[in-house]
Amino acid sequence: MPAIRSGVQYSGKWTNAQQMQAIAAGTWPGLFFPSLFTMGQNTFGGLGLGDDTNRSSPTQVGALTNWSTVTGYTSGYGTMAVKTDGTLWTWGYNNLGQLGLGDQTDRSSPVQVGALTTWYKVAGGYLHGMAIKTDGTLWTWGFNSQGQLGLGNSTAYSSPVQVGALTTWAEIAACNDSSLAIKTDGTLWSWGDGSQGQLGLGNTIDRNSPVQVGALTTWSKVAGGDKFTLATTTDGKLYAWGYNSNGQLGQENITNRSSPVQVGALTTWDNVSAGNAHSLAIKTDGTLWSWGNNIYGQLGDGSATNRSSPVQVGALTTWSKLAAGDNHTLAVTTDGKLYAVGVNSTGQLGLGNTTNISNVAQVGSGTSWFEVGAGGNISAVIERIVS
Repeated sequence: MPAIRSGVQYSGKWTNAQQMQAIAAGTWPGLFFPSLFTMGQNTFGGLGLGDDTNRSSPTQVGALTNWSTVTGYTSGYGTMAVKTDGTLWTWGYNNLGQLGLGDQTDRSSPVQVGALTTWYKVAGGYLHGMAIKTDGTLWTWGFNSQGQLGLGNSTAYSSPVQVGALTTWAEIAACNDSSLAIKTDGTLWSWGDGSQGQLGLGNTIDRNSPVQVGALTTWSKVAGGDKFTLATTTDGKLYAWGYNSNGQLGQENITNRSSPVQVGALTTWDNVSAGNAHSLAIKTDGTLWSWGNNIYGQLGDGSATNRSSPVQVGALTTWSKLAAGDNHTLAVTTDGKLYAVGVNSTGQLGLGNTTNISNVAQVGSGTSWFEVGAGGNISAVIERIVS
């Protein structure tokens, strides 16, 4: 992403990355204070609050107001985030070096990974982490039993290691023990555990180095669930592949697929997220759709019935960001409201209780939320205060 220069005027919809770069360059209008909040399961300190006590309401992580993006590990025991200054921070469970801090010590508060100020995007698997720097390089760390770090071996690393020498990585996603990435040329690559076809390579073979998925050069966004994958293309198509026990591939069946299969015929899909066995997507018209496992009401359709094809969540047309935990869903609207639905056993919905719900409910009354992340039973949200 080219740096935003002072004195250049931009129009249209700003991405989060552009906003963060504009803040660093001093060209963002007004003062922008992004604070980080977490809620839910706090085993091993995964909420970053300096203790191991669960929280059922959004609780601020420290007093800093310079957070850019956040995500959880799919294990539900840790969190990682990037600040507006390009530094990378992690906390939580660290038995195999998945925090990238060069050791195997758990952390209950955010700790900076190295000293670099060029981190850009992050993704967390079960026990491994991934990140892209602003120079387009890709880095991984943590557990590597099935080659999920993409380094050509099965050796675990407790500090970030560069994957190859390319500087063309643009998007990343992590399944439990596999990894996916899109390059700037629109090609999609996968590696790690392939046992259920989640790598999209037409087989169930593990890979310890990146392998291109098909021949398309129009991949746009990608999301990894528990042994299944979702991805959209620049022309608005949605594809899914991998494990399909609960209809999470959206194919109106429960048949596994080892190669990308288009979900329906629509060309209006935009953003995607994947939970343990449920799928979420936002269309270009701002509507939210879900499918797959619904035992805890995580699809938000008011029922506990699994769905094997996309079902619209409510009637709103203002959905902007979304994140799926194991069995819960978070989403933010364009007017800055935060909503949650699904399992709430550790307070991960942020509603001040531990009651599961099957209809989306607004979290508090705030209208300044703009970024969400989730992993396991952890929820993380960034609140943007402008003055």
